This record gives sequence, C-alpha cells and structure tokens, in this order.
Amino acid sequence: MGGRTAVVSGGTRGIGLALSRRLQDLGHHVVALYRGDERAARAAVEESGGGIEAVRVDLTRPAAVRAACERVLADHGAPAVLVNNAGVNRDRPVLDLSDEDWDEVVATNLSGPFRLTRALAPAMVAAGGGSIVCVGATTALRPRPNGANYCASKAGLLQFSRCLALELAPAVRVNVLVPGFTDTPEVVERYRLDEPEPRGRVLEGIPLGRIGAAADVADALEFLVSDRSRYLTGQQLIVDGGNFMG
Repeated sequence: MGGRTAVVSGGTRGIGLALSRRLQDLGHHVVALYRGDERAARAAVEESGGGIEAVRVDLTRPAAVRAACERVLADHGAPAVLVNNAGVNRDRPVLDLSDEDWDEVVATNLSGPFRLTRALAPAMVAAGGGSIVCVGATTALRPRPNGANYCASKAGLLQFSRCLALELAPAVRVNVLVPGFTDTPEVVERYRLDEPEPRGRVLEGIPLGRIGAAADVADALEFLVSDRSRYLTGQQLIVDGGNFMG
C-alpha cells in the first residue's frame, strides 16, 4: 500500500483520526477532511509528521466538496482509499425536528458521501481500482428514539454503499464499517461513559464485556482496505463486541 493516497472525511478527531493514523501507518499519504475544529486539525497534522494533510471543507456545500476533491486529484492523483466517515447528530423527537435539524444531518451523513464519491470514484476506476469504506451505524438497522434524522441518514448510507458496490465493481470495492460504543471523547461525553452507572448499563449489553477502542475500529478498516478482503464488497462489518446481533 506504500506511497498511495487515502482520503478520510471527518479524519482529524475521534474514530476518524484513528482511521487516518492507521492508513498513514500502512504507508498512505492521508488527506483528512474536516469542517470546523482547526485546533484538532492542526494537532493531527503536527503529530503525523507530515503524513496527514488536513483540508477544510463543509460537506453540506456541493461547490466546496467539488473544489476540495479537485485539489486532491490535482495534488495527489486518484486515491487508493476513500473513507466516508464524517457525521453529525441533531437529536430531538421527530415532531420537534426543524428543517435545519433534518437537512444538516442528511446533508452531512448521506449527501456528503455521495458528493465525495461522485467526485473521486471516476479517477479511482480509471486508475485501476481502490477501496471505499463508509462508516455506518447500527441505527441504520435498529431505530432509537429522538434520532429519526440520524437513523434515516445511516440507513440511506447503507443502501447507497450497496448500490455503489454494484456499480463500481469489479474495479472498486465498497463496504460499510459499523462501530459500536467506542472510547472516544465524543462518545464518552454523549453517553456519559465516564460515570459508573451509565457505563455499567452500556457494558451489560456488550457480550465481550468492554467498550471498544478506536484501534478495534482501525483494525477492521485495515482489513477492509487490504488485499485480505479482496473478495468482499457490498458488505457491512459491525465492530461492537456483540452488542448488536440483528
């Protein structure tokens, strides 16, 4: 894999940063897309020693996505790997969701991957192949209260990925990586996993008895972009310690 480029949306913090770092370890030059956290982006670049390049882009803006992708292709050529990881939550009861709550989540979580893939996949096909990994969620299959916009966007992402797998085969493989509860600052804060009682409730539902590490998700990504998964496309790989078995 050495000497090739990988593009990771939402690639400068949380799980996305772990994925960017793993791809760098595998020999890729990583273009990590981010929307607003300049501090995290600078830290990711500095800690990488130049192996990660941060590019600011708002995935809800089609023109901005086109410009960012044109920059990637001009500077680095076709990427070998595209990871559609960026996502947002705007949780409210469905009857209380505003148009903005709905539109921002769907535009980021579903339209963003569409626009990135549409801009980059033709070059990947022309270059002879590659791997696209979309980061999904079990809520694509199992609903939860107050998350209709998020669940719908992730369900759409799952089907979008399957359609891509059909249309881009055999040159480009497309799979979905689904993390469970993962020990990142965002997840810890969101689910209060630093408090004994909420953490205990979560652990009760995980057969393997622990919260996932970002490295667990990165291990799965490494498999999906490697030749070891060369006969795998259109699939979902759930990395959650057995929490979801549907």
